[in-house]
Amino acid sequence: MLKLSRLLTSCMGTCVTKISTTGPKVVTMAAKPTVIFVLGAPGSGKGTQSANIVQDFGFVHLSAGDLLRAERSSGSKESALIESYIKDGRIVPVEVTVALLEKAMNSSGKSKFLIDGFPRNADNLEGWEKRMDAKTDVRFVLFFECSKDVCVGRCLERGKTSGRADDNVTSLEKRFVTYVDHTKPIVDKYAEKGMVRTVNADPSVDQVFEVVKKLFKEEGF
Repeated sequence: MLKLSRLLTSCMGTCVTKISTTGPKVVTMAAKPTVIFVLGAPGSGKGTQSANIVQDFGFVHLSAGDLLRAERSSGSKESALIESYIKDGRIVPVEVTVALLEKAMNSSGKSKFLIDGFPRNADNLEGWEKRMDAKTDVRFVLFFECSKDVCVGRCLERGKTSGRADDNVTSLEKRFVTYVDHTKPIVDKYAEKGMVRTVNADPSVDQVFEVVKKLFKEEGF
């Protein structure tokens, strides 16, 4: 009978031990973390519903926008660059965003992630696939479909207390142009692969989450 030594490993996600049937060799393999991209127009409820999913299904919520805003306020060498992009409603260079996402995933010690507001364009997707595709298992895109009037109303209401520089009419118009021209095509691309789960986000928070809960249970979570 073989005496197996205990292996101590550090990995992103869950470590799975595989025992060879041909000899005393033990191989430790890291299971890829599960990733769900959460996309939708500004104000569609991505952050609110992600928080609900975290509470009910044990995911870690990573908001690309929140990570960028935190980095912008950190005084790092990237902060001024991020500030200029966010204020103009433009998309921050993918290398910056993906690096922040990977850092957050690694530091969480968890294996199930909701990535909110990413990928926002073809460059984002290419950068993710180049750096993270082999390290993660993207299950699907959770797409919150919401009318522009509802989205704008929510953002303006949020702007009264959020302190966000982009929750104003001028920035919102730019953000919607960016969404229509760049982010929606990413949703369409994943839809062609059968990897989009669409939820109508116009109703109340509670009504929308009832639909989300049913969807996640059907997906095995």
